[in-house]
Amino acid sequence: MLVNKKEAASSPVQFDQLTKEDKLSWLMDEYGDMVVRLAFTYVKQKQIAEDISQEVFISCYKNLETFQNKSSYKTWLYRITVNKCKDYFRSWSHRNISYQDFFRSIFPSGEKSIESNILDKEERELIFERVLKLPIKLREVIILQYYEELTINEITELLGLNSNTVKTRLHRAKKLLQSSLKEV
Repeated sequence: MLVNKKEAASSPVQFDQLTKEDKLSWLMDEYGDMVVRLAFTYVKQKQIAEDISQEVFISCYKNLETFQNKSSYKTWLYRITVNKCKDYFRSWSHRNISYQDFFRSIFPSGEKSIESNILDKEERELIFERVLKLPIKLREVIILQYYEELTINEITELLGLNSNTVKTRLHRAKKLLQSSLKEV
């Protein structure tokens, strides 16, 4: 039987004793939504992001025994997801199929008024739309830092870049977003 998330996270020995299928099941429960969100930030279409997510977990399953614990499972899945997205951009289907869907995120409402929640949601959607219009190199660092809440060091490791490169891309992305939002 699969251990609960807290047990799996706090006890790597117990996690290592799980079957391959149970490990995959836990990883999908724990990181599935994150993988889909990250893929969506690249491909900008929900169905394709979900397809990429499936490919990520198939790849994860095939390579689970080769995971060397040099990074966390989360970082490993980020790397696989980024690579699958880049593979998608090189693929025939990306070059020959037009996009139609756009992501509409649902944010939890606090105790604000309905009008305030609607305005906040519209503002977040506008910002997210502008983020999605950034060049991919700038978009990915913004998404990873602000939406996925990764540190500069984690982004550096994930993308295989120098930390100064990540900082420069973040700075450029913020400037582009500011100028883009001033036009509104």
